[in-house]
Amino acid sequence: QVQLVESGGGLVQPGGSLRLSCAASGSTISLYAMSWFRQAPGKERELAASTTEFGSSTVYTDSVKGRFTISRDNAKNTVHLQMNSLKPEDTAVYYCNAARSVGPMTRTYWGQGTQVTVSS
Repeated sequence: QVQLVESGGGLVQPGGSLRLSCAASGSTISLYAMSWFRQAPGKERELAASTTEFGSSTVYTDSVKGRFTISRDNAKNTVHLQMNSLKPEDTAVYYCNAARSVGPMTRTYWGQGTQVTVSS
């Protein structure tokens, strides 16, 4: 079992920055691919950024490339999402996700989410 707790959300003006944090407990995150998903009102949850177990590879959805950076500190069991040049369309609840393949199954864990609102 992995427990995930997000923090760092809030209200920011367009063009501003926020840094989200995800603190994990119950297991070392070095066993897991870690991701940030987001869900805007009335829309499906989508992947924003993802990193492999030791951070050797990262993936970003096109709309955040060049503005968001995902990072992980396995020693501290934390994952961060640095968000720069924020736009109103980045407004969403951001969720931390841990995923690990165990044989034919994928174990997935979610945090409770943190609200990010980009508005003037």
